Amino acid sequence: MGKVKASKVAQLEPKKKCCRKKTRCVRCPVVVMRMKRLEHEGLGKKELAERLKKARAA
Repeated sequence: MGKVKASKVAQLEPKKKCCRKKTRCVRCPVVVMRMKRLEHEGLGKKELAERLKKARAA
């Protein structure tokens, strides 16, 4: 899949089922849902990238 910009994660099509690995994939439904919420807060690019790391680590 390659590298995806944090600002584009909210528009990705989530997978049907979460894999629940230690580091979640970018298309995980949980990660996409969290990034959609953050997108509406109007955060900058750097803040979104940090939040993406946190969302994937959870």
